[in-house]
Order: sequence, then structure tokens, then C-alpha cells
Amino acid sequence: MAAQLPPRFIELKRAIAANNPNFKQDLTNAWKEVLGQLHEVTQTIAKEGTAYIPQVSFADLDKLSETQIAEIKRKGTVVIKDVVDDEQARLVDGRVARGWKTSLEEFVKANPQSDGFPEDDKQFFHLYARAHPNMLATLTWLNNLYHATSEQKVEGVDLSTPLSYADRFRIRHPGLSWDFHPPHIDGGGIERWEDENFRACFEDIFSGQWSKHDPYALEPRLEARTSLYRRPNQSSVFRTFQGWLALRFSLFVHAYSTPYSSCMFNSKTAPGQGTLKVFPDVLLSNAYIILRPFFRPLVPLDSKEILDAAKWEFDISTPDFPGIFPREGGFGGPKPTTELHPHLLLDATMTSVPAVNPGDTVFWHCDVVHAVEEEHSGSEDSAVMYIPAVPLTPANARYVERQKDDFFKGVPPPDFPAAVTGVGLVGLGSEKDIAEPLGRKAMGLPISVA
Repeated sequence: MAAQLPPRFIELKRAIAANNPNFKQDLTNAWKEVLGQLHEVTQTIAKEGTAYIPQVSFADLDKLSETQIAEIKRKGTVVIKDVVDDEQARLVDGRVARGWKTSLEEFVKANPQSDGFPEDDKQFFHLYARAHPNMLATLTWLNNLYHATSEQKVEGVDLSTPLSYADRFRIRHPGLSWDFHPPHIDGGGIERWEDENFRACFEDIFSGQWSKHDPYALEPRLEARTSLYRRPNQSSVFRTFQGWLALRFSLFVHAYSTPYSSCMFNSKTAPGQGTLKVFPDVLLSNAYIILRPFFRPLVPLDSKEILDAAKWEFDISTPDFPGIFPREGGFGGPKPTTELHPHLLLDATMTSVPAVNPGDTVFWHCDVVHAVEEEHSGSEDSAVMYIPAVPLTPANARYVERQKDDFFKGVPPPDFPAAVTGVGLVGLGSEKDIAEPLGRKAMGLPISVA
């Protein structure tokens, strides 16, 4: 059953409907079309599995064909290989790098009070770090998959200037069943419907012209409020893509984490070894999830007829937004489930990304449904850094300024909960440890070190 939501959400649905005098008919037509498309696409995804996920080389990013780029944008997910090669990862300023994973483990051992979970065997740590210059180039490429929809230049926006959004890391051990990250979407929950700016991102879906929806349209994203209720762990910035790094690499690390050093991170993660899973069609998943609250089934959710479009009807009489649920004074989600979102066929379509080797990265569009495999059947730790693509925008710049202040204080970044992590930890980095101009610019620091 859908979570109990406030009655005021009935009025929210009615207000959205009032913007279009043909709302009921337009959405009913769109709903039938989307279900028909999902029937076809989900069969293909389930059949092709991991092979459905695009893979490209870092060296070829500027050489990809229009067809390749269109595939990446439609699927909303890409593995980018060899972002950092072994030789570059081994040396920083001529010094041999020491193991990054080892340095993280040493840092955690020296600071047992560091927050993380599971509590009795911490593997997901509330410690925050950033990455190699090649990552900044990769993030710039990803940001530029978005585009302006008008000829008028938007003041304060530069897709070629990546900003640093400090996020966490994970060292997952083999054998542990992991249920912390079932299928979900980050970067705003009920805000997709409640915030007018965020809702504008899906204007074509609300008008019934779902196939015209452009997940990469820039302007409506710029001031979309993704965190109306200021929940901890709810991103308030515009991330074009989320991503992680599973590799051997050199990096600088923010004061939220280990000291700046020449580091080497060794991790190979493959399907079945606790890797990322995605629903690889951002256009269809957006259309379905945005439309879903306006329709109710006429048969039980576990009925064999549940996938039949004729067994659903338009309904805005309840406050239900399937996949949205009360949480920490606000609302979590969207969290699609096989019961509440049956047409996604999540059991068959949540697709593990291909094996990644040291030097590789994985990125997924900010609206993509994603999860972490429940089981890790490999023999080695699955270790990743979470590093999103964040372009320079006025709202993002304001966040980075606040993040910089927290950096100087040695406390967690603004979007994350207050924690033991930070002040008092042994081995924190500082501003002088961040020497590269691109890295300093990404953090909102003066380009030269004083």
C-alpha cells in the first residue's frame, strides 16, 4: 500500500490538473502510450541485461558520434573507462602513491568514532572527499550533455566549470547482504510535483506530450528546489549526473576526510559483486513515475491483469504519490517498487552495470532509478567514491560557498547530517593541501595558495 500522505496533496494534484483544461484526457492518452512503450522496452532491457549499458573510453569522449551520445542520453547511464591510467595514478609530483583504500582504512582505524553503517561493521562512511583532474574533465563532458533551450544566455551558468560536491565513500565487504539502497531516485522527492520550478522540468509530461520530454533541458533545472523540507542527506544542488569512482588513482581529499596525499585506490567491481543497478531509460522512467500518482488500478496490485492499461483509471481524489513516504520531517523517495510501479518490471529491468576496473567510472543521470546489488558474491572489497557532476550555476555556487565554510571548520557539508565526523579527527586535510587551480576553483577557493 502507498504511504499515508497529508490530505493537502489532494489539492496539489488538483492544482496541477487545473493548469490544463484537458488534463484528464491528455494524461489518460499519455498513460496508455507510456505503458505500451514500457512493454516493449522492458523486454529488451531484460533480454540484453548488462550489455544494454553503454561503455566508452575517456580518451574518446570528444570523438563520440551523435548516435552514441543519443544512446547515452536516452539510457541515462554510462561507464567511462580509463579515466585515470595506471601510470598517472601511481605518481603525483614524482612520488609513488600509497594504497588509497589502505589509507582510508588507516584513517578510519585512527578515528573509530567516524560515523558510518552498519554500526557493528562500518562500510559506508560519512567521510567526504574529491578527485583527480581527469575526473574534472569527465564531469565537464557530462555537464555539457545538458543544453539551453533558449538563445538567451543564462547569467552565472557555465557548464564547463565543474564544482565540487563533497560526498562519501564505501568499502563494502564480500558476503554481507546489503539492503540499504533498493531502487530509488535521488535529488528531490515530492518536490518533483510540489515545487513549481522542479515541476517545469516535466512540463511536457504533464501536458500529455511525454515523448517530447527532454531530461537534459537546462533552464528549468537551474532554480528547481530539490530539498523543500531540508531533510538530511537530501541533495539541494543541481547534479547533472551522479557517479562513482572504482579505481586506482591519485587525488586530493577535502578536510572532511583523509589527509591530502598521493593515493592509489584499487577496486574491481563486477555484476554480482555489490555493484550499481539502474533502470536504463530515463525518458520512460520519468514519464511513468510522474504520471503514476494520477492513476489507480481497477484490479488488485497482485492481479495478473495489473499490466493491462485498461485496468487503470485517472484519479486525483487521494493524496497518494506512490513511492513517496514521510521521512525526517519531510518526504523520502521516489522509491519505485514492483508492487506500486508494476510496469517498470523492476525485478527484470534493474540492470547491473558492466564490470569496472581500476581507472573506470560509472555515471547515471540525476533522474535515473538506481540501486545497489543486495548480494556481494565476490572475493574482494567493493570500494567506491561517490562523485557527482555539478556545473557552475548561481544556486550551486551558493552551496559551494557554504560547503567551503564547513570545509574550513572541518565539519560535514551542508546537505549532510551533523556528525562526529569532522572536528577532532586525526589527519584532516586543509586548504594548503589543495594546490591544483582546477581543484581550488571547483571548491570555491582562491586559485593561488596564500
